[in-house]
Amino acid sequence: MAGPHQDQPLVTAGAPLSVADAAAVLVHGRGGTAEGIVALADEFYRHGLALVAPQAHRNRWYPGSFRAPVVSNEPGFSSALDAVGDAVETVAAAGVPADRTLLLGVSQGACVLSEFVARAPRPRGGVVLSSGGLMGPDVGEYGGSLDATPVLVCGHEGDDRVPVERLRETAVVFAALDGDVTERIHEGDGHGFTDGDLAAVDVLVADLIGGAGGRFAGDSPE
Repeated sequence: MAGPHQDQPLVTAGAPLSVADAAAVLVHGRGGTAEGIVALADEFYRHGLALVAPQAHRNRWYPGSFRAPVVSNEPGFSSALDAVGDAVETVAAAGVPADRTLLLGVSQGACVLSEFVARAPRPRGGVVLSSGGLMGPDVGEYGGSLDATPVLVCGHEGDDRVPVERLRETAVVFAALDGDVTERIHEGDGHGFTDGDLAAVDVLVADLIGGAGGRFAGDSPE
């Protein structure tokens, strides 16, 4: 039975997937839209990058807190995982390899994406988690390897929606999964990307387009 997000559109922009050098799967936050996060990608867009963004039903991926028991966020949460998986599969089916595919999420989107990646680790072009992390009252146990995939975990110390401790716990988990992890934890109570975070993503996208791979620039917050 299809979940609440399975009848929503998949927004695409940038280079056509059939000729793209790399791709980015973009997952918006609560109250956001696929179109909105595609617009955000203007900050790191480069010629040859395909953009793919699933849309959440009623603009939210799950109803409650990301630190609540996962079952309390069903069926939205599982449907969100499926929506992200469908987007990733769309990219793969078009011939863009996983190691040239960036996965980026913000807020609720970062929470869903962190679980999607941690539950089935594999080498990818990069993973970006902004103001969101692994879900549930406590961080779970995960196994497998990201094989040095660049991972950026970023957020703010005073964000009252996403405790900085959960950001750091998420970074530790991804490091244990063999991710090449960069933390960018900023002062203040902001929520979402800073200009410096987006500049770091831009550096990685340049590497993906060029076929070099690499890590995120700017390991220290501005």
